Order: sequence, then structure tokens, then C-alpha cells
Amino acid sequence: MVMNMTGIFRMADTDVQLLSIAEKVYNRERISEEEGLALFEKGELSFLGALANYISNDLHKNKVYFNRNFHIEPTNVCVFTCNFCSYSRQYKHRDEGWELSIEQMMDIVRKYDGQPVTEVHIVGGVHPKMNLEFFCELLSRIKAHRPDLHLKGFTAVELDYMFRKAKLTIEEGMQKLKDAGLQSLPGGGAEIFAPEVRNIICADKVDGDGWLHIHQTAHSLGMHSNATMLYGHVEQYKHRIDHMSRLRALQDITGGFNCFIPLKFRNAGNDMSHISESTITEDLRMYAIARIFMDNFRNLKAYWPMLGRQTAQLSLSFGVNDLDGTIDDTTKIYSMAGSEEQTPSMSTEELCDLITAVGRTPVERDTLYNELKTYEATA
Repeated sequence: MVMNMTGIFRMADTDVQLLSIAEKVYNRERISEEEGLALFEKGELSFLGALANYISNDLHKNKVYFNRNFHIEPTNVCVFTCNFCSYSRQYKHRDEGWELSIEQMMDIVRKYDGQPVTEVHIVGGVHPKMNLEFFCELLSRIKAHRPDLHLKGFTAVELDYMFRKAKLTIEEGMQKLKDAGLQSLPGGGAEIFAPEVRNIICADKVDGDGWLHIHQTAHSLGMHSNATMLYGHVEQYKHRIDHMSRLRALQDITGGFNCFIPLKFRNAGNDMSHISESTITEDLRMYAIARIFMDNFRNLKAYWPMLGRQTAQLSLSFGVNDLDGTIDDTTKIYSMAGSEEQTPSMSTEELCDLITAVGRTPVERDTLYNELKTYEATA
């Protein structure tokens, strides 16, 4: 989708508020929470897409990023009972799940010896016996085996539990993990920050303030992280705006977030299966508004195993400039919840073809968005 600002203004000329928002975007001015809410309430898909695409093209031209990564999921046994989760198994039913030893996880790492992967992503359930010392040993062994691999791991939910169990402050716990080799944090566990929503979907785990504090602490130690939002369940538009506003405010302070990742709620196999999933149109509107509102987040990621390849490809015209990883994206978190990709794995060639098919240029990056290689369209 290519459109200049004259065309965008024309699309908004029947609504004074939308026209004002378009003018702010053109002048690189921040929109307010009230204006963000207005985009959700009355912004049509074509207008939102054109505006988001204008911003994305201004930032990235036609580049779309991806990285070569793989996942380690130590366990899906978890002490928490999030109603939206299809992935975890309670500790008393741990025989229904999996628990990997350090040696089993090192076998996964060794499988990629000699392959040009740049990142390992470690995330899973909160297991009472997989404590801080356990994961420090894992990190140290991975780093010793392959020093060039960027270690990204542990949601704020996992970290909060680890630190409390170890009787350490967040600052002490984060420093210990950093010393063991941890380099950045994923964005999981954020869900929706608003307490009235969080009490419905995940009442027993770290709250929004706790999530933000853990990420702020990581940033203060020179570590980067990602930020997410789980949308399309019981929340309202105002809750989405509040969530994004709090992330935007922290980014103003630290500048430590690499990217923002809206995550679509999937309803298979969980306690919220009675709630209908959002439509593709609503998904694209969500990405477009995130691009418009999150003005200090340079990168907006669509996680293709969760959305499916076609919708992820469409999102590139609605502000998205990153499709996450290739090679062996083995996470089961979304496949167990009924995502489009039940066996999520895509080769570099496949992902590059998906990107070039819509006139974009694939660029391989590392975890911190340093550009490693630009790919040309294949025949």
C-alpha cells in the first residue's frame, strides 16, 4: 500500500479529529491517548493502513527484518493458572507436560552447531524446581559452548518467580543472570496491564507494575528487551491504549525496548475458549494503530507462527517491519492454542519469498537490529 499524505488527508476530510491525527503524524508529533482511542473507535482500515504504512516507510523505506533463531522451552509445567493459556500444565499434572534437563537443552543447542543462527530464545512455564541457579548454569553452559549466540530469555513472569524464590531483589537477580550470560529479555507476560482485565485472565502472576519494573531494571543494566500485548479477548479499546501508553512512557525514559509485538488471543484448549477470536480485519487495525501510537518504538513485529503466513504478509502494509525468526521456530505456545501454524518452521528462502512477493526487501538482522545481510528477490 503506497499513499502520500495528500491521499491520507482526503480519506480523513469528513472527520476533524482523524484529520488532526493525520496532520500530527505528518508533522511527526505524538498523538494522545484520546486520539489513539478515536482511531480504534472510528478509524477505517484503509485510513489506518495508509497512515501506518506512511510511518513505516518513512522509518524503514521498504525493508522488512527477520532473524535466524531457535527456541528452547525448558518446560510447560507451571505454578500459575492463566485462563487464556493452552500451553501450560499444572504441577500436580506434570506427567502431562515436559521437563527438560540442562543436558537435554544443551543437546538442542548442539543441534545448531555450524548453522548461522544468531539467537536462542528461552521461555517456558514457571516450574518450582527450575530455579535461578538452574538457569544460571544453563546460560553459562550455552555461552561457553557458543559465545557468539545471543541469549534472550525468560518472561517477567518467570523472572519474578525466580527472584522471589531466591529471596533476591529484582536488581540482584537481573545482575546474576546477566553475569551468567543473559543478554536480553523477550516481551512475554505483559498481557494487558489494566488490573480489572488482569484479574480476569491471569490474576495470580506478576502485575503490570511488576512487569514494567523488571524491564526497566534490565534496561538500567544495559540489556534490551521486547514488549508485547495480548489482545482480542475480554479487554476494551481503552485497555489497549492504556497498555501501549505505559510502554511508550517507559520507552521515553529508558529507550531499551527493541520492538513492540501485538499478540492475538487464540481460544483453542483453554478456559476462555467461549470467546471468539478477533477477525483478520481487526488484527490489521491493531497493528496499524500500534504503529501510529507507539511513536518511540522503531520496530513493530508480527509473529508469523501465531498469525499465519498470509496475515503476516498482509501486516507488512499496515505498519509492520519485522516478521521474527526463520529456520526452526519451534515454540509450541501458539500451536497448542490453535494458531495457523501447527508446525511453525520456515526456511530463509521461504520467508524472503514471502517478503519480496509484496514488494519489500528482506533484511537479516541480529537481536539488536544490526543489519547483517540484505536479500534480493529470487527468480
